[in-house]
Amino acid sequence: MKQLIDFIPLILFFSCFKLLGIYPATALLLVSTVLIYGGLWFYHKKLDQTQAITLGATLLFGSMTLIFHNDTFIKLKAPIISYLSAVLFAGSQFIGEKTLAERMMHQLFAMPASLWKQLNFLWVLYFLVVGSANLFVAFHFPAYWVSFKVFGSLGMTFLFIVLQMILFRNHIVSHEE
Repeated sequence: MKQLIDFIPLILFFSCFKLLGIYPATALLLVSTVLIYGGLWFYHKKLDQTQAITLGATLLFGSMTLIFHNDTFIKLKAPIISYLSAVLFAGSQFIGEKTLAERMMHQLFAMPASLWKQLNFLWVLYFLVVGSANLFVAFHFPAYWVSFKVFGSLGMTFLFIVLQMILFRNHIVSHEE
């Protein structure tokens, strides 16, 4: 359910972009992100780390896009979030007892530390690829950028999740009683 809620502002952005262009879409992205995450914060009294980063980046890059009337800022949002995520996952290899992958997915997989480090490294690679692909499309194929941002990123995420499930299938935790 959380993933669906996180996609609402992106879907609204995509729809508005197709109808009205980048600046109205960016304004709608700002408003919808504040409403969605504000509602989540009001209901749960907290946001998870990715939601807080997304909210902050959307406010920063969306506002700069509208203030300076320059779509470069909003185009940089997704790659910067991806690269920041890669840095956080990479840093967790060396800081703390558990990798970020293990902290996020410990209920899904039961694995030794060496496999958690491998999975964590795959997440680093994933975020680097997604960030680079977004950057490449945004500045080399700007006419397709918004469609790629929605459907290409979603497709890459789906493929990555399927890949990790296949690679680590022997370590999936069964919740059957």
